[in-house]
Amino acid sequence: MLRLYTHPACLLHDPGPGHAEQSARLRVVLQALDHDRHAALDRIEAPRATREQLLRVHSADHVDRILAGAPSQGTQWLDADTAMSPDSTEAALRAAGAVVAAVGAVLSGATRHAFCAVRPPGHHATRDQAMGFCLFNNIAVGAAHALAAHGLKRVAIADFDVHHGNGTQAIFEREPRVLFASSHQSPLYPDSGREDERGVGNIVNGTLSPGAGSHEFRELWDGVLLPRLHAFKPQLVLVSAGFDAHRNDPLADIRLGQEDYAWITGRLVALAGTHAGGRLVSTLEGGYDLAALAACVSTHVGVLDD
Repeated sequence: MLRLYTHPACLLHDPGPGHAEQSARLRVVLQALDHDRHAALDRIEAPRATREQLLRVHSADHVDRILAGAPSQGTQWLDADTAMSPDSTEAALRAAGAVVAAVGAVLSGATRHAFCAVRPPGHHATRDQAMGFCLFNNIAVGAAHALAAHGLKRVAIADFDVHHGNGTQAIFEREPRVLFASSHQSPLYPDSGREDERGVGNIVNGTLSPGAGSHEFRELWDGVLLPRLHAFKPQLVLVSAGFDAHRNDPLADIRLGQEDYAWITGRLVALAGTHAGGRLVSTLEGGYDLAALAACVSTHVGVLDD
């Protein structure tokens, strides 16, 4: 049975009117997962990440800024894209805590697969900087927990968000126990993720040109990214699941559809089945067309729950 980790606090983070990363994103996801198709999901309230867990990937100054940075009212802008509201600290703690808890659950054998329906997203947050709508790097906190608390030697992070996970790459680019594989549009925010960025041999970036679609996306994963992931033989597969490469998304120019997300999810489930005893944790990143996001998450979760 697939575990679903979420928390009501994640609906309360409010970057302000008109912001792309709005609470409606998570609301439509949760509504889609309330459908009868997903009735068997094991729904778990996400705990807060602890300071110790956050400090594995973030500086103390950054953690303190986020923990103390929520305004008493209104919106506090951290950069041109990233803001905090009175409830943002709690949402960020629950979002990171969801991935930690999900990692613990799959590694303990309580479930094989888990999906974290949380916000704010995380993969742009670096060791010491919030950016790109992200406060803490949720997937990185989970990966570091797998290394430190569970003693894993090989953790893979697969990121199919249309924007490069610059924060995840920066956090782990000198950590050979983590392989980071990403497909993303280029050029596009945050203007990182070149194919010659390789870390210590543990970074695999694949770029898609504006207008690319299903063929290019599948060819990139089947020809470049998945072979590297299989060669790494991960003991745990983590997924930064962004759905903003959908053809209807307003923030990018890639032409994927629901069937492509079913395909890549199936490939990653097979990767986990081959090398990691099936152990896979996915967490929500981007996706800004509400209808497309809801449909694609439902498809993604459906494949995870098969």
